[in-house]
Amino acid sequence: MSIGLAITSFLWKRLKLKVNEAKSSVGRPWKRKFLGYSMTMDKEPRLRASSQAIQKLKNRLRAIFRRGRGRNIGQLIEKELNPVIRGWGNYFSLTRVKKIPEELDFWIRRKIRCILWRQMKRVGTRGTRLVKRGLQEARAWISATNGRGPWWNAGASHMNEAYPLSYFNKLGLVNLTTKLAIS
Repeated sequence: MSIGLAITSFLWKRLKLKVNEAKSSVGRPWKRKFLGYSMTMDKEPRLRASSQAIQKLKNRLRAIFRRGRGRNIGQLIEKELNPVIRGWGNYFSLTRVKKIPEELDFWIRRKIRCILWRQMKRVGTRGTRLVKRGLQEARAWISATNGRGPWWNAGASHMNEAYPLSYFNKLGLVNLTTKLAIS
C-alpha cells in the first residue's frame, strides 16, 4: 500500500474525514504547492511563491496593462497596479527567495516601458521624447527608427536609460524586492 493510500484510509476510517481525490496527492515539497507557496530544493529549504501563483499575478497584471494603454502612466500605477502588487507582496511576505521578486519587478517595469513606447506612436514623437529624457540626439533617433517592436524596445538599453528605476520610483511604483526586503 502506498503512503498516499495509507494516509487516505486513516483519514477516512479513523477520523471520518472526506478526502477530495482531485485536490490531494503525495509528492516532494518543491513539486507541490499549498496556498500559493512552494519550497526550494536546497539543503535548507525556503518558502517561495509557486509558479502557478506567479503566472496568476502576471495574467492579472496583463489585464491591467491592456486596459491602461491609453491612460496616464502615473494614474495607472497609483490606482490599479500598486494595490495589486502591494497585496501580492503582503501575501507572499514569508518568501525567502530573492530571484522571483527581482524578475517580477523587471517584468513589470518592462511592460510599462512597452506601454510608453506604444503611447509615443510615431517615430518623430519617439525621437523627441527620448532626447527630452536625456538620450543623445543621434542615439535617440537611431533608436526611434530601428523598426523593432514595442517589447523589444522596452527591454533595450535606450529605454532603460531614458526611463530608469528612479523614474518608476518617482511615479510611486511599488518595488517587490524592497517590499519583501529579502537579504
